[in-house]
Amino acid sequence: MTENTDKQLYEGMYILNATLSEEARGKALDRIQTGITGRGGEMLKIHDLGRKKLAYPIQRSREGHYYLLYFQAAAEVMRELWREYHLNEDLLRFMTLRTEEVKDELKFKQLPE
Repeated sequence: MTENTDKQLYEGMYILNATLSEEARGKALDRIQTGITGRGGEMLKIHDLGRKKLAYPIQRSREGHYYLLYFQAAAEVMRELWREYHLNEDLLRFMTLRTEEVKDELKFKQLPE
C-alpha cells in the first residue's frame, strides 16, 4: 500500500457486455480505469477473466466479459464512481468491495459433485 493512509484498497468485479468488439471492450475498461485514476486513485492489478455465461439474463445479454480490478482510492470517491458506472451502458454489472490484499493469482475451489 502507498503511504497515503486515506486511500483504501478495493477489489472490483466488472461485467462488460460480451457483444462489444475487442476495441470497444478495451475502451470500456479504459473508461473504468480512467474514472479511478482521474479521481486520484491508483490501479494495482487487472485480471481478465474472459467471457462467461451469466446466471440470468441482464439487459437481454446471456454472456458477459468479466474483469477483476484491484485499486486504491479515497473512500469518498466511491460514490462518484458508482454514479458513473450506472451511466455506463457497456457495463452490465459491477461490485466493489474493500479488501486487505491484492491477489496475484486467482484460485477457485472445486464445487462438490
